[in-house]
Amino acid sequence: MGALDGKVVLVTGGGNGIGRDAALIAAREGAKVVVNDLGGGERGGDEGSPGPAQAVVNEIKAQGGEAVANSESVTSMRSAKGMFEQAMDTFGGLHAVVNPAGILRDAMFHKLPDEDWEVVLDVHLRGAYNVCRATIEHFRDQQDGAYVLFTSTSGLYGNIGQTNYAAAKMGVVGLSRVLAMEGANRNVRSNVIAPTAWTRLIATIPIKDEARAAQLEVIKQALRPEQPARLAVALCAAKDVTGQIFGARAEELQLYNQPRPIQTLIAKDAWSVGTILSEVFPAMKDNFTSLDRAPPSTPQTASA
Repeated sequence: MGALDGKVVLVTGGGNGIGRDAALIAAREGAKVVVNDLGGGERGGDEGSPGPAQAVVNEIKAQGGEAVANSESVTSMRSAKGMFEQAMDTFGGLHAVVNPAGILRDAMFHKLPDEDWEVVLDVHLRGAYNVCRATIEHFRDQQDGAYVLFTSTSGLYGNIGQTNYAAAKMGVVGLSRVLAMEGANRNVRSNVIAPTAWTRLIATIPIKDEARAAQLEVIKQALRPEQPARLAVALCAAKDVTGQIFGARAEELQLYNQPRPIQTLIAKDAWSVGTILSEVFPAMKDNFTSLDRAPPSTPQTASA
């Protein structure tokens, strides 16, 4: 018995990386899978082919599973609706959406071309909106459905050279949170994962010397895409987990906190610009979040 027996799952970006492993694992857990992948180039988002999605479908079928390929783009609402219709027409249902489809267009903000801002938000944020909006009414009507969306530590912590990516990924966090709140009374769940994994996007990082090449090879072996993919599939099956932000880094699974006030100062009368400068900021300074990226967390508990 698999965790997803009798379920149908749509996986975007399913031809490579986390999406590919999520599709394969979901099938092993009993799901029928719609494998979507545009089949673009290494940086993603380029015009591609149906080859990558079909290759994963062939692998699933060779292992005795059921799957169908889709090579449309998540940036099109018409295409997103077509993915849903394909699931319904082919398998008679849909119960979960896993949406790791993504691209990178890195640049310092003052050098960022407008088109690189637009395409990254189009794929990550509009893409997440499209696949969720195309399926939400079905999930609400059947009172069952799970969204597994993807954020990034580039948004949660920040990362130089990725303003477009960070902005899109933090938008996905807000989208998922409200989907979870609105879907709670209809058993529609939504969670996000901030993965740390070696994918073809990470592989585009320039290698300047042999030492860097050796370092990246170690990272590649330790941070495999199957690790966050297992978490994604588990979230498809979990009936009582929603509205959360998870991290997956090697065999370390993380639960992130979510923004809440950590300090409040109340004026006796009213704050002025002067008293904000002289009293509020100095009183809050010790609680300011630094510009450093957060260090890797240390597991507090572990089990075999």
